[in-house]
Amino acid sequence: MRAIVITAQGGPEVLDHRELQDPVPGRGEVLVDVAASGVNFVDIYHRSGVYPVPLPTSIGSEGAGTVTALGPGVEGVAVGDRVAWVNVLGSYAERALVPADRLVPIPEDVSFEVAAASLLQGLAAHYLTHTTHEVKQGDTVLIHAAAGGMGLLLTQLAKLRGARVIGTVSTPEKEKAAREAGADEVIGYEGFAEQVKRLAPPGVDAVYDGIGKATFEGSLASARPRGVVAVYGVASGPVPSFDSQALTSRGSLFLARPSLVHHIAERDELLSRAADVFGWIGRGELKVTVSRRYPLAEARQAHEDLAARRTTGKLLLIP
Repeated sequence: MRAIVITAQGGPEVLDHRELQDPVPGRGEVLVDVAASGVNFVDIYHRSGVYPVPLPTSIGSEGAGTVTALGPGVEGVAVGDRVAWVNVLGSYAERALVPADRLVPIPEDVSFEVAAASLLQGLAAHYLTHTTHEVKQGDTVLIHAAAGGMGLLLTQLAKLRGARVIGTVSTPEKEKAAREAGADEVIGYEGFAEQVKRLAPPGVDAVYDGIGKATFEGSLASARPRGVVAVYGVASGPVPSFDSQALTSRGSLFLARPSLVHHIAERDELLSRAADVFGWIGRGELKVTVSRRYPLAEARQAHEDLAARRTTGKLLLIP
C-alpha cells in the first residue's frame, strides 16, 4: 500500500509518499480501506514537532472507509462496515489500522468524504459549544478564522444554539464564506478587539480561538467579565507565558486550553457526540464544506496550503 511517512519532524518536505507492507490487524484492531483522510492542523503539529510522535510513523489522524479485516477479539464490527475515526495516527494511507473501540459507524445518508471532513472538527465544535462554554440563546461569541473548516462548523453550531456570531477573517472571499455559514458580523484581524467592543460593548460571552499566539491578547480583551476564552488550537504558534493576574484584571475571565482527546475518551461520549454531528448533517442543519481534494501523493501541498491559510473549508486527501 501507499502511505505518507515521516522519519524526522520538520517542514512539509519531511512528508514522504512511499510503499509499505499491507498492515495486519492485531488484537482489538480492524483494517480499513481508506476512502478519504481529513487534513488538520494537528497533522501539522505532528509533522513539525509541536506535538512529538514516535518516529518513523505514518501520520494523519482522521479518516473514513470500509472495514476489510478484523483482528482477534473484535466484536460489534463486521467486514464491509462503513466507518470513520479520529485521533488515530496513520490515516494518510490507502489502508489504516484502527482500534475497534475508536470506530464510529457512518450513517447511510453521509458520504465517506463528508464523514472524513466532519468528524474531527465536528466533534471539536460540539464540545466547544456544548461543554467548554455551553452556548445559550442570546449569547454573543467571537469565532476566529470563521471561514476555516473548524470556524464554519463552530459558526453553524453557535447559530443553531441561538447565539449572535462575530467572526474574524482575512479576505473578502473568506468573509463571504463566513456570512453564508451564518455569521452576523464579520471583521478583519487588525484591531479586532476594538471592533468587537464596538459591536458588543460589554464584550462577548465566549471567544473560540484556534490561532493562538497572534490573537491571544486580543481574545482576552474581547471577552466580557466572567467570559470564556477557549484556545483550542495554536495555528500561529503557542500562546506565550503570561501573568494569570491578567485574567482577574480583565474581569475574572475563564481561560480554557481544551483538547478533543479528553472529550471523547469514553466510547459512549464519542458515539453520542458523533451521532449528534452526523444527525445535524443528515437533517441539513450542518453543512460541511470540502474546498479542496488532493491525491495522497500531494500531502505536502495540502499542508502548505493549510498552513498558509490559502483555503476555506476542509481539505481532504484521497488515496
